[in-house]
Amino acid sequence: MRITEKAGGILVTDCDIDLYKTFDCGQCFRFDTVDGKTFRGVALGRPLAINVVEDGFFVEDMTKEEFEGKLSLFLDLDRDYEDIHLSLSKTGLHDGALQSGKGIHILRQDPWEALCSFIISQNNNIPRIKKIIAALCALCGDELGEGIYSFPTADRIAVLGVEGLSPIKAGFRAKYIADAAEKVARRELVLDSLYDVSLDEAITALCTVKGVGPKVAGCVALFGLGHMDAFPIDVWIKRVIDKYYDENFTPSVFGKYAGIAQQYLFYHERYLAE
Repeated sequence: MRITEKAGGILVTDCDIDLYKTFDCGQCFRFDTVDGKTFRGVALGRPLAINVVEDGFFVEDMTKEEFEGKLSLFLDLDRDYEDIHLSLSKTGLHDGALQSGKGIHILRQDPWEALCSFIISQNNNIPRIKKIIAALCALCGDELGEGIYSFPTADRIAVLGVEGLSPIKAGFRAKYIADAAEKVARRELVLDSLYDVSLDEAITALCTVKGVGPKVAGCVALFGLGHMDAFPIDVWIKRVIDKYYDENFTPSVFGKYAGIAQQYLFYHERYLAE
């Protein structure tokens, strides 16, 4: 990977990330494409604009120090995905998913934002998930620019309670968001303590939140806490398992990179499978 400071931002070349796949594989909900080449969103507590260019991407309004200290970690650019790809090729991951998923990185998202986002994702579609999250941020996040808001803290959401969340129209999910906020605000659930525990321990802790089951907890473990062996099973993945594997299938076949295999399978089945 080559990082070059340019007027107005940072140019990154010779890297293996595919931003189109990474931002569109169901792991995050605050980025959208503009004109098919620019991704705009909010992460790391600030607005981001990332332009796809030949052999890489250009990040607007960012210093090299900020890129290396924050955005590179968020995009998981320090992980050897070529080695992971080779490892997964030996596990029985079918060739279609292996090839179509190449370039996907697992974003290192804030675990609190991931918890709320995947609670909202339950029985929902991506456009509506994005709409509810945007409404939540506008309701009690900090304004970062015109119409751009940070993700609100657990403390702020806890103060609102279920009734205070009614403007975002989250439906039955509002009581689960409120419960998550209360548990995090009171430190009954300490998300930062779940990075270095086992996957099972992280799942168990996350499932203490009302409405959070193994699927949502698995998503938070993978996308918010960096447990690369997490393998969340939603309707798409159930379809994949039924289609490509027998009744003896277990995610452990993919080893410590089961979460990356899950994203390859999800992306392939949703966009490319016949």
